[in-house]
Amino acid sequence: MTTQTTATTFPHAIVNHLVRGRAAANVLLVIGATLFIALSAQIAIPLPFTPVPMTMQPLAVILVGVVLGSNRGAATAMLYLLEGFGGLPVFAQGHAGPAWAVAATAGFLWSYPLAAWVAGRFSELNWGATALRAIAGMLAALGVIYLGGWSWLSIITSPAVAFATGVAPFVLADIVKVAIGAALLPYAQRLIGSISK
Repeated sequence: MTTQTTATTFPHAIVNHLVRGRAAANVLLVIGATLFIALSAQIAIPLPFTPVPMTMQPLAVILVGVVLGSNRGAATAMLYLLEGFGGLPVFAQGHAGPAWAVAATAGFLWSYPLAAWVAGRFSELNWGATALRAIAGMLAALGVIYLGGWSWLSIITSPAVAFATGVAPFVLADIVKVAIGAALLPYAQRLIGSISK
């Protein structure tokens, strides 16, 4: 009786251990990815004609989504926002605090979870199989970020001013960043794949 019970529960114990281990690995990946976004946000160039600095943050959010997938990517972006709104200096130029949830750049910040999810969903649909499709998926996620930033700035200013100050100055640089991101994508995926195993 005891032997049979042990034999029955032993595989379940292994499965439970593996599931807990995978959950722990996912948590560590998400926390580590928030650090990656935070570090990317510190690469910032303030521009005199707009409240929106030029940063590597959008590319980091998109890459996290593509590499971690839709759910983990969105969870990472949401945790990143909670860190920043909670007071950790993770936003561009070391900014932090609840005031940033309604600041001029809040629309960009709030768009990050959806943008990461979109990037991750395209990746799950195998859009990363070729560089051209990877770029298209990443541009779709970038569009989500632009839409979020533009819509919030439109409330504060006007749609035309919001586009002129929050979108237009960044398009060319962001397209270049996306192309760089697509080139780095295979290496990032291999790295995360080896950690996740």
